[in-house]
Amino acid sequence: QVQLVESGGRLVQAGESLRLSCAASGRTYRTAAMGWFRQAPGKEREFVAAITSRTTLYYGDSVKGRFTISKDSAKNTVYLQMNSLNPEDTGVYYCALDPSGVGFDGKRYEYWGQGTQVTVSS
Repeated sequence: QVQLVESGGRLVQAGESLRLSCAASGRTYRTAAMGWFRQAPGKEREFVAAITSRTTLYYGDSVKGRFTISKDSAKNTVYLQMNSLNPEDTGVYYCALDPSGVGFDGKRYEYWGQGTQVTVSS
């Protein structure tokens, strides 16, 4: 089993930046991809970003140019740097692991964290 624990979510003002962290523990998948998803109230869960074991990066259209995903393999931690936040970025942000390593296919993610709330006020 894999445990994923997100942190860093909070209330921020529009235009500010925030960095989320996701610490992974438990079973190790050497070729796994890690991703971030978010869900706003009343909306479907949305793909935000992913990073593969070879550090290939994928981003959702709504965050391209503003968000950056990265990882520290030594710490088994994935980060999501979010800049120029706006109220539409509000939601619960989930970290997830895709054992297949593909990254961009949301259906392949098998392990999920509990989520961290990000609220952007105008």
